[in-house]
Amino acid sequence: MLAASPMAALEGGPKSSADNSPAAAQRPSSSIDCQSHLFAPEIVALMEKRRTDPRVFTRDGVRYVQMGGWFRKIQPYYLNVNAKLATMNANRIAMTTLSINDPEPEWFGRKGPTVAQLANDFVAGVVRKHPARFFGLCVLPLQNLKASHMELDRCVRRLGMKGILLYTNLAGKFPDEPEFRPLFARAVELDLPVLLHPAKPVTIDFVKGYEMTSSLGNMFDNTIALTRLIMSGLLDQFPKLKLVCPHLGGTLPYIIGRLDHQTQVLKRGPKYLTRPPSEYLRQIWLDIVSPLPLAMRFGHEFMGAERLLFASDHPWVEPEIILKAFHSLQLLVADQVKIFSANARRLFNLGNLPGGNKL
Repeated sequence: MLAASPMAALEGGPKSSADNSPAAAQRPSSSIDCQSHLFAPEIVALMEKRRTDPRVFTRDGVRYVQMGGWFRKIQPYYLNVNAKLATMNANRIAMTTLSINDPEPEWFGRKGPTVAQLANDFVAGVVRKHPARFFGLCVLPLQNLKASHMELDRCVRRLGMKGILLYTNLAGKFPDEPEFRPLFARAVELDLPVLLHPAKPVTIDFVKGYEMTSSLGNMFDNTIALTRLIMSGLLDQFPKLKLVCPHLGGTLPYIIGRLDHQTQVLKRGPKYLTRPPSEYLRQIWLDIVSPLPLAMRFGHEFMGAERLLFASDHPWVEPEIILKAFHSLQLLVADQVKIFSANARRLFNLGNLPGGNKL
């Protein structure tokens, strides 16, 4: 549908290719992107001074983040707010949920609270400059629960954050572990969505040989963390928790029948669940980041339009890829409206934001 890189848009190149089909005329005119990231320049600069992971180094003029055997490029536009705005404009994205790229604060040890503050101040600064285009998710230094609670209160009361970015593993710990339950309790009290985002995957040693860390490792991290949260009884303890899982839930929707069979028929697993795992899964929100239309269709049929959110995962994925795949499904316009904006507006309480009631 749309074919423009962020840099082409910034340089005045072609921003989109016209789509004049009858179906296009019925599409919603704007959307809310529920997963989009920027590197915080202050944190990149901090990592450039480090001699231990996570660190940033430059090779042949290109900067890389290193975490053990995992290396990722930091392209210039990964830090560029104007590049992101150009991409949003080219793809008719009205507002974007903004969060930092990992590594998350937990990997910085005792400096975690400082890193979290740098990250959250950066995101809040972008939102202040563009209040009609962005709203922020905060990160927390969960190796220090006291500091995390203080930072969460600061982010909500002073910075106006609209949700929490929670990583699928917290420097190796999973978020279902008992020590993190107070975080979920506080999120419910504050009515804040919690977006479960993959970090350096726990399976990295098994997937890095063929550059599968992002394609498989991150999806397995989504799957493992979300499954553990469901099986832990968290959603019975906190039934009002607004939990969001990106990337169509990793692989969990496709294997959830096995969990139902194991728990309900074979009576394996936790005995305190009050419902089949598939019923808990259906009370979670999933974003539609996948280049495969069939995966989106399955997500729509399994979850229903009320539990899906449009997202791009920009800058790692160009929005046009997700949009082209989604539009090929030719869903009812009412379902498109829910997925593109209505669900996000309700989930993140966007009515009090500039332009929020117009989406």
